[in-house]
Amino acid sequence: MGHFAEALALVLRIDVGVTILLSAIFGLFVGSVPGLTATMSVALLVPITFFLDPVPAVAAIATASATAIFAGDIPGALLRIPGTPASAAYVDEAHALTKKGQSEVALGTSLITASLGGLIGVLLLAVFAQQLAAVAVKFSSVEYFWLGCLGLTAAVAVSSASLSRGALSLLIGLLISTVGIDIATGHPRFTFGQMNLLDGVSFVPAMIGMFALSQVIRSVTTDLDVKVPVAKIGSLSRQMVGTVRTYWPNIIRSSVLGNILGALPGAGADIAAWVAFSLSKRFSKTPEKFGTGHPEGIADAGAANNAAVAGAWTPALVFGIPGDTVTAIAIGVMMLKGITPSPRVFETDGTLVLAIFMAFALANLIMIPLGIIAIRVARHALSVPTRILMPVILIFCIVGSYAVDNTIFSVWIMLGLGILAYLMEENGIPIAPAILGIVLGKVIEKNFLITMLKTQGDMLGFFDRPVAAVLGVVTLALWSFLILRAIRSAAASRKVQSHTAPAVK
Repeated sequence: MGHFAEALALVLRIDVGVTILLSAIFGLFVGSVPGLTATMSVALLVPITFFLDPVPAVAAIATASATAIFAGDIPGALLRIPGTPASAAYVDEAHALTKKGQSEVALGTSLITASLGGLIGVLLLAVFAQQLAAVAVKFSSVEYFWLGCLGLTAAVAVSSASLSRGALSLLIGLLISTVGIDIATGHPRFTFGQMNLLDGVSFVPAMIGMFALSQVIRSVTTDLDVKVPVAKIGSLSRQMVGTVRTYWPNIIRSSVLGNILGALPGAGADIAAWVAFSLSKRFSKTPEKFGTGHPEGIADAGAANNAAVAGAWTPALVFGIPGDTVTAIAIGVMMLKGITPSPRVFETDGTLVLAIFMAFALANLIMIPLGIIAIRVARHALSVPTRILMPVILIFCIVGSYAVDNTIFSVWIMLGLGILAYLMEENGIPIAPAILGIVLGKVIEKNFLITMLKTQGDMLGFFDRPVAAVLGVVTLALWSFLILRAIRSAAASRKVQSHTAPAVK
């Protein structure tokens, strides 16, 4: 109780409260701009943390990352442009609701599940941090390989298109991920002499191009003009209450899942959102509604990605191993402020760590009123005529792509992949699996090669470790199930066609 009272006194200080409030507003702004990620919002705050005490300094980072993850859902739902990579998993579902005039359903669901997912994640972090970290550090290259493969499976499984089209999209993404230096030989692949491609295709310009620019091109070619009523705060509040009543089991399940995946170094909110969305469709009583604008998948994925934000702090606090890029920055700030991550951190800096947990929880609570205001302001974007809105979005696309590494080449990547995505969708090929292929391609390749080197080429080495064996069997079983389902569906389709075909005389 002594630590609790001292930590509460630290968090209730005026400077901490003001820091959390301003960081939340900043995170909402950065996250809602396509191309400006949660990592970027945290990086921009680092110089300011030099002048703050330990608790407000770390609280600023935790708050900005949590609110930026949610804010990415706003342009995703309204304009089909995910503000952050974690929003890409369910952007089509959220935008489908907007096209039906139910943007308050999509955004209200995103907001309340983000807040609750973050709160549950903080609670699990406070109670099970040491246990989760002990499991996380035992993951080797083979476990990460199977985890990546499972993520790819999720992308194809949740695709509203046919299995073949979803798989084709995934292969396109994996092909793009092979651009750059070959991990095994050190030779450049598919760079065509371009030095800018040696590090591969940057994910942020790819995401902006494939979601945002393709939407701009489509609006120009179809003269699309979306008119949706502006959401009221009252309707948002009722929607949030209804979401909790209807989907509370989903929120708890996905929050726990997201927290566990977030605790695995390198997994993060992106994979958590994809896996949660896939499981949501798998266990849903109405899976046929997915892809048409169904809030259930948004509730699962929204809770998972915000719980993963908290989960990523687990290995960072206990072992000094960053769970994602945000916590990599946070470790530096904590060490600068005299907090040394270690298994004994709860004993050596127990009060400060508990205060950080409280600040994290406060950030997720303050997200609700600020999120409602942000949604209400952002909803007016749809009342702007398309001929004005689309050029503004194009400017955001260019600025967001350029901001990644301050090169014009990133803008060209965004342009090229935007045109590719437009052509893909025009031919019925979904974009989402390709995006995940770009994200996970290098992760899977690296861990595959590391495992092959360790096992001297023995494929059975991928099943030697208990956790790896379970993940491998589950992944292969899912692949088999998807292939058999596709074969059965094709056979049934041919049978129907043979029965309906007119007799030839």
